[in-house]
Amino acid sequence: MLFALACPHCTQPLHRFDGVIGCDRGHRFDQSRRGYLSLLGRSSRTDTGDTAEMVAARLNFLNGGHYAPIAWSVVEAVRQITAPAPPGVRILVAEVGAGTAYYLAAALHHTPLAVGLALDASPHAARRAVSAHPWVGSVVADAWSTLPILDGAVDVALSVFAPRNPDELSRILAKHGGLVIVTPNADHLAEVITPLGMLRVGDDKDDKLAAAMAPHFRSAGVRLVRFTMYLSRADLRELVLMGPAARHVDLTELDAAVHHCLPITAVTASVSVSVWHPH
Repeated sequence: MLFALACPHCTQPLHRFDGVIGCDRGHRFDQSRRGYLSLLGRSSRTDTGDTAEMVAARLNFLNGGHYAPIAWSVVEAVRQITAPAPPGVRILVAEVGAGTAYYLAAALHHTPLAVGLALDASPHAARRAVSAHPWVGSVVADAWSTLPILDGAVDVALSVFAPRNPDELSRILAKHGGLVIVTPNADHLAEVITPLGMLRVGDDKDDKLAAAMAPHFRSAGVRLVRFTMYLSRADLRELVLMGPAARHVDLTELDAAVHHCLPITAVTASVSVSVWHPH
């Protein structure tokens, strides 16, 4: 996926020079032995990435198939965006805040001639993303800084339960491209939010999203995805530890709360999958 990458220091295109990746202005970047490339700029934040424990919990939970209906809705949204593409044209799908690249891998699996770029602030997540799909390139990058991607290089961008910078997403998208955003609804995980000390979704979430996107994007539709998951106590523990609540949870208190749950708990999954196109 080197063809789409830009130097985080000077925004020039990246190339491979005798096995080392860099730009014509002399900036060089070593690829990790784990397979990912670190492209953090001078102003990039390094304190926002998930820990190794959070990434492991997410990998276990997602591999259990609990969010498979959400992944399939992402696939359908990508199909909506790429359907007009002529046969034989390569499609670049980039997921910002990709984590383990679970959703990106699903999109690539069902999109002919698609290649993927997973960007995440966590080296632990970037290492996992490398093995998500044969056509995924993994990059450590800060979603709130200038993304190390060339202008207009991306056909489809994904933002799934992740931070969004509309300015940058607009910049990296091709004029014909589209953006898929997945956000939780107010009733997402409603049965366990309070018992397990998780963060609650605000009722004004949709209004805030629309206001943030309006300067750069127009809406092309929203799909509600709502279903029931049947989660074991181990699943519930991983559900908490894979998200933002993991940063302030007390493990002893969490284990006690999980122990008081039923052996199998019915939990509502409720998200909005929206498609956006640049103005």
